[in-house]
Amino acid sequence: MDMKLSELAEEVEWIDERTLGIKLREGVLFHDGVEMTAEDVVYTFERIIQENAIEFPQPHTSPRRSLITPLESVEQVGLYEVRFYFSDPWPPAMQLLVHQQILPKHYLEQVGTEGFRDHPIGTGPFQFVSADPDLTEVQMEKFEAYYGGAPQLAPVGPACADRIVFRAIPDPGTRVAALLVNEVDIIQGVPLDIVEGLSANPNINVQNAPGTQPILMELNTTQPLFQDAHVRRALNLAINKEKIIEDVFGSRALPLPGPISPLNSFVHEGLEPYPHDVELARSMLGEAGWSASGQFFHEAEASFPVDDAMFEAGLLKDGQGRTFRFNLDTLAKWFPLAVEISRQLRSIGIAVDIHIWEPEAIRPEHLLGKRDAYLDDWGDSTFDPVGYFDAKWYVYTEEGVYGQANFSSFNDFRVNQLIAAGEVTADGESRQVIYNEAQEIVFEEAPAIFLVLPEIVEAASIRVKNWAPSSDGRINLHDVCIEPMEDTN
Repeated sequence: MDMKLSELAEEVEWIDERTLGIKLREGVLFHDGVEMTAEDVVYTFERIIQENAIEFPQPHTSPRRSLITPLESVEQVGLYEVRFYFSDPWPPAMQLLVHQQILPKHYLEQVGTEGFRDHPIGTGPFQFVSADPDLTEVQMEKFEAYYGGAPQLAPVGPACADRIVFRAIPDPGTRVAALLVNEVDIIQGVPLDIVEGLSANPNINVQNAPGTQPILMELNTTQPLFQDAHVRRALNLAINKEKIIEDVFGSRALPLPGPISPLNSFVHEGLEPYPHDVELARSMLGEAGWSASGQFFHEAEASFPVDDAMFEAGLLKDGQGRTFRFNLDTLAKWFPLAVEISRQLRSIGIAVDIHIWEPEAIRPEHLLGKRDAYLDDWGDSTFDPVGYFDAKWYVYTEEGVYGQANFSSFNDFRVNQLIAAGEVTADGESRQVIYNEAQEIVFEEAPAIFLVLPEIVEAASIRVKNWAPSSDGRINLHDVCIEPMEDTN
């Protein structure tokens, strides 16, 4: 089967069910003027799949190895032709291969991994100029020798903008303010509570796109509080997702029907989101040995003064007198969501202590099962279970390639089997059956509270032309032009 591609590859052909042939586009130059060839493609993928191929800061295998697990080897068969050899059929090949960027073999061998990190080069429409040491600002300029991009997608040729600057502005309010005073032209992560007001500004263009980042509150299934699946299901029932969608996300989100995005190509059509049923949640917790001596209530709705003793009496306790209380780790951007979850769980007698972290600091702790619960999103940009389902629901091991986002310590033998089988099953209907069973098991075991899939909301000055947000959060500026500001003098 031949397929025309739009970027670096000109043609793709499955030679057999385990061998993929690719013909590269000729005349594509790296930013130092050297042409990209099949040698660079082979070098790139060998560097990903071979152990200890990357030596900075210490020898290790690329973390992106998990995105191309069945790939065994890559062979150059001509100056512009390569073949990929897989251990098994791999139906999501095209969705996953595009997540790898081709590296310049000659340049990396010259400057090494550290040198490449400090001054990277690629084949895109913009080339690197400089960056702050902490990457709070990255400057790039137009690459005049850019090959033009996809011939099928106009315009073709060098970028419109001469120079672009990426600035990291963590505070949402500061981002919006910078846009309003023309300090920046495009912002991501528009606070949902100001979308309507910002949209009313005639100088601002607010746009949204379907999201690819499902949000979960993962529960450490090895921790005594969450070892019982009845308890985990009860917590799913206790959460009012519709209220979260309306109050926290401004009605710009979808409820998750289970362990995978509702927009994924292999979502289980028969699964419905856990309903909001507080009474059933309380009943299930009671059956699991949790009860309260005081009154259940929602702190924000209490019409009388509530002291610490009343709060304590309203918390669930087990037969040994232990209080149902746990630590919830999350990131600053999810603090409003964490607060709403905490309020809802408080109404059934569960106390939640919220802790804000940087992802690099807290994710390794959850991968090793050292914490209670983690609230965050995770990308599903391929719209295929491979790359998401295996990252979230396959058991994590430090030496393995799966489970790299399994923050619940979930480990089900059958689910592990199904994930491995689904990745290498060529027939689409058979894959659906496999993933349906896997989703049913994870849904029933409930290693997480399955929350919502938010939309992507970004904004730009009306001077920005040919711009639109991307579902996966990438910023494509090849076609974007900036109209000059009007002279107000």
